[in-house]
Amino acid sequence: MLNVVLYEPEIPANTGNIGRTCVVTGSVLHLVGPLGFSLDDRMLHRAGLGYWRSLDVRTYRDWAEFLQVNRLAVDDARLHYLTKKARRTYAEARYANGDFLVFGKESTGIPEELLATAPERCERIPMLPDAATIKDAEAWSEAAGKPSDHAALRQDICGNFIDPDDYRISALNLSNAAAVVLYEALRQTGFAGM
Repeated sequence: MLNVVLYEPEIPANTGNIGRTCVVTGSVLHLVGPLGFSLDDRMLHRAGLGYWRSLDVRTYRDWAEFLQVNRLAVDDARLHYLTKKARRTYAEARYANGDFLVFGKESTGIPEELLATAPERCERIPMLPDAATIKDAEAWSEAAGKPSDHAALRQDICGNFIDPDDYRISALNLSNAAAVVLYEALRQTGFAGM
């Protein structure tokens, strides 16, 4: 069994997609607060998350509580911090049953002070640089009127909508990143059918 940890997730749709992936893989979803959304029954029903009752989901007030409840140290070998600020890729990592795949919040990722405490536990998903994924960024900037001009928003090759005035592509969206790494970990741990 693997564990997917979302550190202060902000977007309910990402958490829902990751939850669905956890259900079909038998993985546990850990949500470390504060959360950017509600998990009450009304909100889950409204979001169409009928499978949520089948999900092994655990919530924590904060990072300290998560570590304490799971008897982990910040630099525990079972923790894999997924960040674009790592040298080692997720494919170079070695995963074992019981490991925790930690993903940061959508807007800022895992806090740098946390990453700095365990740099050997950090992993990244290789991606093309922004210049290669947004080939016409200059044209976008010229076409952009004011920042609220929705017509100025364009999609990169990954399908992310981007503001041409600030066209950095941070990364894959959270649910895609979690699926990529989780399936590699499942492959390494002998998940049925892999």
